Amino acid sequence: MTRRKRNKLGVLAGGMVLFVLIGAGCFFGFQFFTKTGIFRIPGVVYYDESLNNSEISILQGIFTDEVSLDKDVHISAAEYLERPELKEGEYLYRIFVPVADFYSSVDGISIGEPSNLFADPYVSDVSYETIDVNELSFDKKLLSINDKYFLDDFDSGAVFRVINFESEKFKDEIEPLVQDRFTVDFPTKDSVLSFAQTGVTALSRGMNAKLNQVGDASYFAANIGEYLSGFDLTHTSNESSFSDYASSSNICSDRKFMNTLLSVGLDIVELTGNHNQDCGDEAASESIDLYQQNNIQIVGGGKTAELAAEPLLINKKNSGVTFLAYNLSTGGATYDDTPGANQYYEENFVAEVNEAKARGDFVIADIQYYECSAYVSESEDTTCDYANSSAGDQVGFFRHLIDLGADVVVGTSAHQPQTYELYADGAIYYGLGNLFFDQCWWPGTTRSLILAHYFYNGKLLQTKLVPTQYDQNFQTALMNKEDAAWFLQRLASVRP
Repeated sequence: MTRRKRNKLGVLAGGMVLFVLIGAGCFFGFQFFTKTGIFRIPGVVYYDESLNNSEISILQGIFTDEVSLDKDVHISAAEYLERPELKEGEYLYRIFVPVADFYSSVDGISIGEPSNLFADPYVSDVSYETIDVNELSFDKKLLSINDKYFLDDFDSGAVFRVINFESEKFKDEIEPLVQDRFTVDFPTKDSVLSFAQTGVTALSRGMNAKLNQVGDASYFAANIGEYLSGFDLTHTSNESSFSDYASSSNICSDRKFMNTLLSVGLDIVELTGNHNQDCGDEAASESIDLYQQNNIQIVGGGKTAELAAEPLLINKKNSGVTFLAYNLSTGGATYDDTPGANQYYEENFVAEVNEAKARGDFVIADIQYYECSAYVSESEDTTCDYANSSAGDQVGFFRHLIDLGADVVVGTSAHQPQTYELYADGAIYYGLGNLFFDQCWWPGTTRSLILAHYFYNGKLLQTKLVPTQYDQNFQTALMNKEDAAWFLQRLASVRP
């Protein structure tokens, strides 16, 4: 081979080597400057000091050594007194609420910052503990925060803890890893069934005379209607049938009083009372028709004994409730094809409870029991506060219903509110008092308790006791905070 050819091949080979070297230099130089390829630096997980040990442990279980990230991720936590609008990378992870003893008369606490809820479990002379809202149960009393009650508001009345993931590749890298673990279901307005149980309603006697003066039956509900209408379901035990013969001296209701019931958003009427036949069977039967025409469901009474005995089955918002209601020894029950209240028979009660439990339902049992009558004009008489103040063994009988399987037992005959208690695995409210009536001569009979039940996925989260009172004008209103605390403490102090 000639020298010229060898030189030419050498130059060509050298050029190829140089080309390869330049290409490799560019390739590895690009990787070096962009931190990719063999020079790639994996993304780092940074845990902010705002995270607690439990949260860090969970996160470390997700971001293990086997997980390789392209971009850094910074994880932090923040707390708010109002439910925040979540941005990309943010998850509402915990909701914390304060709870007190079931019998506490205090209804809330005041705090300035979210951290105050955890800093001192004794604020404003209120002893409480802080729990996750998903641990809430009816045997502890949920407290409001800064006058906001979580189960009425859902956007405040709690401390909302948010976990935040910041990464340039959140959608591609982080979300698939954390979406399932940090997406948590919480009670909301759409998922919680709210159910207000109220006491005795008897739109009659002096209320008939007052209606003739004011002309508009919604007058009586003017101060309570908006509150009660806010519940998914509102109940009352009405002892007075509608009749053309209603007067200031009988327990019969002017037909216009239907507007009082509609003004409180009534959904369920209990007919276990002993006065629904005061104006005759025809009036009692026509009243049932009137309820049905206004889409008001009936429990504890009916046009016949068979119809009166039918339980009311409630299935709303993923919660099943069987509502049972009976009359016991106060008169007014039906035993045949005439209208009246549902007479209590233990074998029927046991069968209905067993059927309810087989369905997975929560069971509420209302009882029209022997009445307590201990009224002293213009002064307080606490005799009826004690559940055993009336004829018969009220405490023993109501507890027996819990032993037979009821979850909540409510007395709906008392014209004055009575004490309440936790018993076994249930709760008993011995008497709710008068929601609407003309008994304004004695302080006790002007008061009542509203039981505000809140169900979530079939579980009773809470029953809030809300005292009411009416005045000489028969206008029912919520008690003010100070009077309510005094009254609840008075009732709780004489529990069995």
